[in-house]
Amino acid sequence: MKALILHGVVLAGLLALHFLLPIYHHGNLARIMVLAVFAMGYNIAFGYTGLLSLGHALFLAAGMFGSGLLIQHVGLGALPALIAGSLAGAAMAALTGLLALRTAGVSFMIVTLMFAQAGYLTLLYFGAVTGGDEGFPLPAAARQAFGFDLTQPGPRYLAALALFAAGLLAQLALVRSRFGRIMVAMRENEERSRMLGYNPFTVKLAALALSGLYAGAAGAFYGVLFGYVGASFATIQYSILPMLYVLLGGAGTTLGPLLGAVLMFYLIDLSSTYTSAHLLVVGGALLVLVLFAPKGILGTLRDRGLKWLP
Repeated sequence: MKALILHGVVLAGLLALHFLLPIYHHGNLARIMVLAVFAMGYNIAFGYTGLLSLGHALFLAAGMFGSGLLIQHVGLGALPALIAGSLAGAAMAALTGLLALRTAGVSFMIVTLMFAQAGYLTLLYFGAVTGGDEGFPLPAAARQAFGFDLTQPGPRYLAALALFAAGLLAQLALVRSRFGRIMVAMRENEERSRMLGYNPFTVKLAALALSGLYAGAAGAFYGVLFGYVGASFATIQYSILPMLYVLLGGAGTTLGPLLGAVLMFYLIDLSSTYTSAHLLVVGGALLVLVLFAPKGILGTLRDRGLKWLP
């Protein structure tokens, strides 16, 4: 019950901020909520199942281009394009998993990185369709859903909040379900889980597909809400970012991705106003985190007394 109340308070707080924040931070928080959904997907794979991936940019880009290309070249509306993009992320993750999950550990990390780089190069090769490095803007007329104009700050924020709320509550239900406990068992002791009758390959494949669904939804929403689709979202940077969000907020915690995304976004934003070496500041913060809170902020709080944190 405590966990459910906490999640409700967080969602209520985000809704209240819609009316309180100045325009700059209002737009930032909309962007952060979408990126937090991306990090939630990574958290399902890494935080709960133990799959250290460097290929999640591929799933983000699959969702973004899956929706963006349908809007740009087929004339599909925003809502069906968002659904198609989400499913494209899940399908890409499942296809990647069918091959990558034949490996484990560092090998799995390298194979997923190779798939992501292959996806990025494919987007560049078919630049006539994908826009290549430059990408392409989505027309304002296509960014409408349920009568709301998603080019406007208010509807855009509420759409990002709706996505985040759905993702957060679904993740909470997942980790409390039987399958969620099986995922954690795979993370903690794969061989013992196998002895209990669970198939590690199918469990991990399902977890990776769910992770890809979250990443694809984040990519699709990012493109539609902010009006841009580009190959830069398929680069290694967007495979590392969700990892940093999860590690900072707390791997294996439902609210860790949001906390990590907020802190990392503003750490980069604020430090870049004072120095061009803002990545040095980020590296220093991560070093402090590893030394004093290796399980992330919420993971450390859970270890030190808040055992009920999911």
